[in-house]
Amino acid sequence: MARSNLGRLQEGWRIQTRVIHALMIRELNTRFGRENIGFLWIMVEPLLFASLVAILWRFMKGPQEHGISIVGFVVSGYIPLTMFRHCVSRSVSIFVANGSMMYHRQIKVIDFVLVRFLIEMLGSMMAYLFIGVVLIPFELFPIPADIGMFVIGWLLYSLFCLSLCLIIAPLSEMSEVLEKFIPVTTYIMIPVSGAFTMSSWLTPALRKYLMWSPFVNSMELMRGGLWGEKVTPHYDIVNPLICSMIGALIGLALCRHVRRTLVVE
Repeated sequence: MARSNLGRLQEGWRIQTRVIHALMIRELNTRFGRENIGFLWIMVEPLLFASLVAILWRFMKGPQEHGISIVGFVVSGYIPLTMFRHCVSRSVSIFVANGSMMYHRQIKVIDFVLVRFLIEMLGSMMAYLFIGVVLIPFELFPIPADIGMFVIGWLLYSLFCLSLCLIIAPLSEMSEVLEKFIPVTTYIMIPVSGAFTMSSWLTPALRKYLMWSPFVNSMELMRGGLWGEKVTPHYDIVNPLICSMIGALIGLALCRHVRRTLVVE
């Protein structure tokens, strides 16, 4: 009996993996086509945004801030922030755009959210790696002091982004007004994203409130992994984990509700 259940689980996993792979190829072809650099645009977009903002900060604030490279600091914050903004914006009205695919029994509504999230996450990871390789020889970006710490921070940040996407996607189907507020909301959350400051640079009173943000805890982990002893990160791994779990449970419940009411055309 146990072997039978395990076999069904493995078969279901293989099917779902093939579905995700096929949907990712379809999404990449739809968004970027096969001309020019094709799917590499998923890397170029966050790369361009981060580079332009880093150049601007370099001229405004000089080469360093608090003893670390201003270019590397801005890049390390803006690429994850860009991933979050793109993930959220791509989650709006996602079920309507892919409604025709729902005729296939193997495809679930969650697959669409997961596919777009994975594409944005992979693009941001590629941009991070590329810009690091380019800037490290010029000492504008650090060689990671603790790669494990950095990866944990990145995964926690990505996990919380996914949980938010699972909530926003079904809510956008339930209310058209949400689509209008998403761009404004992503800008409002920048002060609590930890993208352009570190908690150790703030007053203890302000730091206390900022550490409630899952984004800040994850960002502090990433920067601690990058700069090591040059910075003093403040973080709590439990915070983004719990927030992501709660968000994912709410999102899955909302997705289930929307699937029941979704009209497939």
